[in-house]
Amino acid sequence: MNKIIKCINIKNLAKILVIALLISTCSVVVPVSVSAEDMGTQVDTDVSTSLVSGKSGILMEPSSGTVLYEFNPDERLQIASVTKTMTMLLIFDALESGKISYSDMVSTSEHAASMGGSQVFLEPGEQMSVDDMLKAIAISSGNDAAVAMAEFVAGSEDAFVEMMNKKAAALGCENTHFCNCNGLDEPDDHYSSARDVAKISCALIKHSDVFKYTTTWMDTLRGGSFGLSNTNKLLKSYSGANGLKTGSTEKAKYCLSASAERNGLNLVAVVLGAPSTKERFGSAARLLDYGFANYSVVNGEQIVGEIPNLTVQSGTQDTVPVTLMGNTNYIVKKGNEDKVETEINMDSICTAPIQKDQVVGNVVFKVDGQKIGENNIVSMTEVNKINLWELFFKNMKKYFSI
Repeated sequence: MNKIIKCINIKNLAKILVIALLISTCSVVVPVSVSAEDMGTQVDTDVSTSLVSGKSGILMEPSSGTVLYEFNPDERLQIASVTKTMTMLLIFDALESGKISYSDMVSTSEHAASMGGSQVFLEPGEQMSVDDMLKAIAISSGNDAAVAMAEFVAGSEDAFVEMMNKKAAALGCENTHFCNCNGLDEPDDHYSSARDVAKISCALIKHSDVFKYTTTWMDTLRGGSFGLSNTNKLLKSYSGANGLKTGSTEKAKYCLSASAERNGLNLVAVVLGAPSTKERFGSAARLLDYGFANYSVVNGEQIVGEIPNLTVQSGTQDTVPVTLMGNTNYIVKKGNEDKVETEINMDSICTAPIQKDQVVGNVVFKVDGQKIGENNIVSMTEVNKINLWELFFKNMKKYFSI
């Protein structure tokens, strides 16, 4: 290296230093921010035909949260055992975090054993695994099992209910307030809405393990001596049904959060306040039929394909890999799956330093000129800014093709 330096005359050295200084101070990319407001879809929720026989209903695509149909979706209503969608969500959150495991044994308190309504007749002091408790909750809507699990996760039902309300707020549920974990006794301030139940249900099914329980038609507890039968009759009557939770009380009437999947499209249908059990299942089936008949889901990441690495100036590496951030699933009308166009906005060069997940551009998705969605393009790794001497020797090597 000493020999190389000696060969450089003053003019060339000055040229290299100037180039290094210019490159180290230039900046060519301004991060693009994406508005959080609704960007529009191909969805028309103004359907003249009534699909819901009840007080409220909604149809939602879970990955994007797109509403495909709604009827009085924000009225605060009693939801009975559909409350357990939130109970199960918090249980699966605890499982995912490692706080509890499926094999943990759960002891039944006097309070849990005192629950009436649908139950698995837990005795005070009786122990069951988390796995069996989930069977009791998801399949047979066990009120006693729900309380036992609430106490196991949070220490008390009251503490668990506090967790339920915090989670509801975090999910953007504006018309929900829980007073217990099972929906058995419903005071006036225990309520939710069809929209909020759909949000909770969509969060729940992100835990794919829940389908192990919600798709089970019959099972047993206590070594086969106690039978369980699923309260969700859609599992037997509706193609693609995979959940989720029924509920009924005198106040709530007949309620259901139903989920189903066909040809890669997942849907959640919520019906509250139906006059009969037949009407709640019939309304849910009509909602799901409407969604599957009229819509498809497309994946923006697959449409865009691999985005070339972004060139980096003044960095410790010359390029940085990039990807789309956030949910890339978008709803389109049936038949428009191959009509999705993309508009990629990204400079070809970026200046270090670059942080991981730094916005470097965006992609807009359109069908027939209508914007159906948008995603930021972000860096997948960080790139530190190169210091002056590192840059000097880097450019010198390039200059002399070393």
